[in-house]
Amino acid sequence: VSSEIPKDWKAAAIIPLFKGGETLDPNCYRHISILPCLSKVLESQVNKQITDHFEFHCTFSAIKSGFRAGHGCTSVTLKVLNDIITGIDKRQYCAAVFIDLAKAFDSINHLILVGRLNSLGFSNDCLAWFTNYFSDRVQCVKLKGLLSGPLAVSMGLTQGSILGRTLFSVYINDVALAAGDSLIHLYSDDTILYISGPSLDTVLTNLQTSFNAIQLSFRGLQLLLNASKTKCMLFNRSLAAPACPSSITTLDGSDLEYVDNYKYLGVWLDYKLSFQTHIN
Repeated sequence: VSSEIPKDWKAAAIIPLFKGGETLDPNCYRHISILPCLSKVLESQVNKQITDHFEFHCTFSAIKSGFRAGHGCTSVTLKVLNDIITGIDKRQYCAAVFIDLAKAFDSINHLILVGRLNSLGFSNDCLAWFTNYFSDRVQCVKLKGLLSGPLAVSMGLTQGSILGRTLFSVYINDVALAAGDSLIHLYSDDTILYISGPSLDTVLTNLQTSFNAIQLSFRGLQLLLNASKTKCMLFNRSLAAPACPSSITTLDGSDLEYVDNYKYLGVWLDYKLSFQTHIN
């Protein structure tokens, strides 16, 4: 067994998809990789083997969803909302941090990822195959029928590949262990951290402690927080709450913005959970 993938199968054409904002800003585009058909056939077979292995050995945390059978957007949203509503029904305060990572898929460190696979019991032959899978990858940009020159890809997971989504789940799976007293749910690179309690000061203090630990965990994986898109929300229907609750801050000292509405996995949540914003 050579554990080698043909180099032609590791060449990707990048198609930029506009996300919104300034059309001339490259950061306003999502880059999707178009891979050779044979490469995707191979990846689908490998992906089935490793996902079956992960499910059989219960590798993924119960609070890790996305790209798993029976763990989609609907189940995540129902779980999170049920936890929050349960706290509200007990006349408790509930606060949440919606964590946004900057270019998460593009920041994956291949050595760390292979180390994670090694810790999960992958054989030396499997590790050699994945090491080869990550090596010698190139990409170019395809736009209006024109191709840019090729550039080497030394980090990150290919957005548009089949294996990339599963491997990203493996990469961040252990982040949940850092949540402490807070509840957490990870869906791909969308993470929510939340906690309920009878005292608002205690809720925010515990949330800050957990948020600090989560940031350190992400840093250990070389994933960077996007502070401007990471938001806080204080869910409340009837309890008295200050107009300006104490700030939740990043490790760099930036205060997170409190919002009354946030779009989480396609559903607009408001601080009273009336869903009026989503209905509108």
